[in-house]
Amino acid sequence: MNHYHCWLQYRPMTNQSLRQSYQQWLRCVSLPGGHPSPLLQSIRDELNRGIGAMLQMPVDFVEGSSPQNYLTVIGKPNQPLVRECLGPKLVEDLYQMKDEAYCIRTVAQAEGGRIVITGHTDRALLYGVFHLLRLMQMNEPLEQLDIRETPRNPLRMLNHWDNMDGSVERGYAGSSIFYEHGRITTNEQRIRDYARLLASVGINSIAINNVNVHETETKLITPAFLPDVAKIAGIFRSYGIQIFLSINFASPVELGDLDTADPLDSAVRQWWKERAKDIYQYIPDFGGFLVKADSEHRPGPFTYNRTHVDGANMLAEALHPFGGIVIWRCFVYNCMQDWRDRQTDRAKAAYDHFQPLDGKFLDNVILQIKNGPMDFQVREPVSPLFGAMEQTNQMMEFQITQEYTGQQRHLCYLVPQWKEVLDFDTYAKGEGSTVKRIVDGSLYGFKHSGIAGVANVGSDENWTGHTLAQANLYGFGRLTWNPDLSAEQITEEWIRLTFGPDPQVIETIAHMLLSSWRIYENYTAPLGVGWMVNPGHHYGPNVDGYEYSRWGTYHYADCFGIGVDRTMKTGTGYTAQYFSPNREMYESLDTCPDEYLLFFHHVPYTHRLKSGETVIQHIYNTHFEGVEQVKGLIEKWKRLEGKFNQQTFDHVLSRLMEQLEHVKEWRDVINTYFYRKSGIPDEKNRTIY
Repeated sequence: MNHYHCWLQYRPMTNQSLRQSYQQWLRCVSLPGGHPSPLLQSIRDELNRGIGAMLQMPVDFVEGSSPQNYLTVIGKPNQPLVRECLGPKLVEDLYQMKDEAYCIRTVAQAEGGRIVITGHTDRALLYGVFHLLRLMQMNEPLEQLDIRETPRNPLRMLNHWDNMDGSVERGYAGSSIFYEHGRITTNEQRIRDYARLLASVGINSIAINNVNVHETETKLITPAFLPDVAKIAGIFRSYGIQIFLSINFASPVELGDLDTADPLDSAVRQWWKERAKDIYQYIPDFGGFLVKADSEHRPGPFTYNRTHVDGANMLAEALHPFGGIVIWRCFVYNCMQDWRDRQTDRAKAAYDHFQPLDGKFLDNVILQIKNGPMDFQVREPVSPLFGAMEQTNQMMEFQITQEYTGQQRHLCYLVPQWKEVLDFDTYAKGEGSTVKRIVDGSLYGFKHSGIAGVANVGSDENWTGHTLAQANLYGFGRLTWNPDLSAEQITEEWIRLTFGPDPQVIETIAHMLLSSWRIYENYTAPLGVGWMVNPGHHYGPNVDGYEYSRWGTYHYADCFGIGVDRTMKTGTGYTAQYFSPNREMYESLDTCPDEYLLFFHHVPYTHRLKSGETVIQHIYNTHFEGVEQVKGLIEKWKRLEGKFNQQTFDHVLSRLMEQLEHVKEWRDVINTYFYRKSGIPDEKNRTIY
């Protein structure tokens, strides 16, 4: 494999009979006539690249019909050849498809046949072509295709936390692919290759700069940088991807134009309308603004005693004439908390700030909510804000980059975690009110909704630092397209596309990936407590690292017990933010799931879990087990030597060996801390320092 190409390897076909079949179907391709749009040109380029590499032959592109017995037809339902191949009844049925939906169908004819890829937009046709190429990469037969695909989430988005000096906040794969030395990069080919990767899994939106907008990045919305931003937008446009910019709420002041950024000031409102007009002159299909305001010292409407509604709606009004949207992040909390304060609870903050504002935001505002109430921990419950605002557009924010889950130095495959979140039933409108139905807009009929992920790529040759971390990016795209896909199905797809069809490789890597999140949880923070990391960079064990800090994240461990009491009866009252029966489930020690026990309850070390283990013995056992499990990952990986190129094998092995050394540190630091805190020895008499 070439790890730069990720899941678009396009290996030469070795199965001769299948190769001959594919050559038969793909030798001649009919595309719409006339001057091709950028998206149609991308389709042509991708077919040339994929078919040329896999089948070792050129593609004969034709406009309209062809005397060939076998033909692949790509076009919209209203085009004569598509109607001729599919028949009027099916074509009429296809008119009900949404703009991004596509159909792939094999039609048998007298001495041959047609493969038809159709949809109402060029973007839909591109998605259909990538689907066909994916089937070919996985050696699937093409003779009886009958596929209809409609993306469940309207917005399928990546948030890049890239800075113009080339750094990436929470980036673990090298420097930015967009910026260098305070300017936008001239390496457009790298960006084009990235756009191909994203389009192949259905990503349709991207924010290209950090939500923490610094001085230089504030100027991205000005003519000084908009021509270069427009070039990036043009590349992504050719793959069906809209760009967004993160903006600095205080831009009117920081750019030197006004002495206030008060969202109710008429001059400020006019200023933003003028900036929006400037942006759309350069980028007519600009998506809109991503905003982090009044969070972690970022400026916002609170400075002027205004509300989130005031701030978001001001920006929404500026974008509305152009069809733009405002994505307003709900990551707002008191980050200057006194650690002695036992009632202020960071977990409650997003709900407390935003739920009372339901129904007051304009309809081109979306609230972007992190999957949990804290900050992308390895284990935390679903944010209670999902479903709590039935009159306000909502979308999910996941973190693909592994800030708290090993920083792409450890193997931690997050698709199983995301599946749990999306499948969680909020009971907001009774049973079946799952998170995935909220964020796809179907439960409440939101005008705008979807899923965003904080990107995990950088300038490293393999894009993600750890080659196996590419699976998180692929899995995010596939899951946002269809959240009903199983983790197992997504995993096998990625392995087959990336490493090929060898059954041993598929089985081994699938087991490694699918077990890795739980393994990581085993040797890090136990039972939902979170945060046992070094402050600032968040890598490595430090049980008390945040315990006495201003950020408001605590475990309250003493000689008697551990955990945060978030109950209504005796604690912070956080459990009240959930709908019944989740509220009662989390409130009671008897029904609270063990994996969230210490998130919701403070208990003695001798408290028995549903497994029968005491809390302290669970801590010891899981941390010893974590070391053995990582050793098991290494042994599994070693059995694959010779199955693919040595560079990839050596790279992943080196990451796993680094992980093993770090796991031992986690085990010893956590176990020793709690042994010394509790005074309770390990029942199995293992070494604890």
